[in-house]
Amino acid sequence: MTVLVLSGLLALVLGGCACVWWAARGGPRWARGVAAVILTLSELLTQAERRSRRSGSSGRSNQGDD
Repeated sequence: MTVLVLSGLLALVLGGCACVWWAARGGPRWARGVAAVILTLSELLTQAERRSRRSGSSGRSNQGDD
């Protein structure tokens, strides 16, 4: 079951990458729409990761360096 879910997720990621690549080369309107959604989600996830890194590292102390 896990292999099936991971295979489906991999197919979605590869399909999204293909749409971004195709849209960059003047693909059809639907491919440009999918590419816009993929790039927006990517930017949102990148910003969320940056925020979590900043907030997570500032409150911790390095206890293992003694």
